[in-house]
Amino acid sequence: MLLIPVWAGAAYPPLQPLVDAAEAGSVLTPEPGIYAGPVRVDKPLTIDGRDQVTIDGGGKGTVVLLETDGATLRNLHLTNSGSSHNDLDSGVQVRGKFNVISDNRIDNALFGVDLQQSENNIVRRNHISSKPVDLGVRGDAIRLWYSFNNQVTDNVIRDARDTVVWYSRDNLIARNDARGGRYSLHFMYSQTNRVEGNHYENNTVGVFLMYSDGIVVRNNLIANATGTTGIGIGFKETSDVVIEGNRILYCAEGLYLDVSPYQPGSINHFRDNLIAYNGIGIRFINDWQGNVLTGNRFKGNTTQVVVEGGKTANRNTWDGNYWDDYEGFDRNDDGVGDSPHAIQAFADRLWMDVPPAQFFKGSPMLEVIDFLERLAPFTTPDLLVRDEHPLWDADTEVVLAVPQAGLAGDADWELDPDAEPEAPAPDAAPGGYDAYEALRRSLGRD
Repeated sequence: MLLIPVWAGAAYPPLQPLVDAAEAGSVLTPEPGIYAGPVRVDKPLTIDGRDQVTIDGGGKGTVVLLETDGATLRNLHLTNSGSSHNDLDSGVQVRGKFNVISDNRIDNALFGVDLQQSENNIVRRNHISSKPVDLGVRGDAIRLWYSFNNQVTDNVIRDARDTVVWYSRDNLIARNDARGGRYSLHFMYSQTNRVEGNHYENNTVGVFLMYSDGIVVRNNLIANATGTTGIGIGFKETSDVVIEGNRILYCAEGLYLDVSPYQPGSINHFRDNLIAYNGIGIRFINDWQGNVLTGNRFKGNTTQVVVEGGKTANRNTWDGNYWDDYEGFDRNDDGVGDSPHAIQAFADRLWMDVPPAQFFKGSPMLEVIDFLERLAPFTTPDLLVRDEHPLWDADTEVVLAVPQAGLAGDADWELDPDAEPEAPAPDAAPGGYDAYEALRRSLGRD
């Protein structure tokens, strides 16, 4: 282990000379204090701040740039990046493979962690926030661009703009806690990623999938995505996804579907989700098909289902969901309603077709019109949804009539959240350092 004393002087001493002097494969442990950035790491090196070292970027550029494979940054405070969106000024930029960024505090940095064309990296247990500016001009907390097989886990994100995954595949996004941003998680042209066990609250949008197929979104809590654009989980031309076991609560709209699924013959599966206390449970932008919804719980939503354009959502498959406004009975006590649950649009059709009329939703005038239409319809109501086997109780477990298709990506990831990255021996020869083996050791996969 290499111990380096802090330089004397009034200005912050630069960390770069210490990095340059360290041997590849060694552990650099600076003495406690504040060091000046920027820092460029171009060899496999571990920098461990032991929660006592700050690297200050001086308000210019990126604080730490990793242009190597097999490096580790841990227990550091990285702060005060530049403010250039064009240059993606960040706390950490990663341009390599098998790097580990863990247990750091990144603040007053425009972007938090930026990965470009980088594979098999770990971003874990970091606390990340952007600069104290308006939401639209903050940077992203974590950004993946054309990056594959990375793990982004257990990070705490506050007051950044988005977490984005663009043109990237086979990444794991798990157990992160993001609040006070715009998009908690935004996919664009990214395939076969997994989103599991995250807590997304008080953001404008929870998760949005655009042109991104084969994604699994499972066991996440998404809450309080409010405002005129508030969405729990949104879909734009996205196919073959599994949305399972999520809790989507107190959002303006729980689910938002626009031309999804998009690929011919593909199916989107929604199962065992709690969609509750939202303004709208599910909004369909168009009359579409290919979505299978089973075992979901719809509770306390002001409006359960909305379909724009005077159309229906009944070309999708609805079977075995719980609806808190179901008006039937369960006389044989099998946990399933004796009659189908049908959602029909009466006076609601007014504000579905003319969105500004939603201002009057719940007003005495519309309530009277809706009551009269249900009592003695003077037009044929639109059938939006028909669930043949509605659950009688929200806690009922039944065998559903609709077969549940499995996905190739359903195998569990083997991830030890408590594993610490293990550095190679300090005296290891630079030419003999194996970045892949170092990563395997950090994950406990000897």
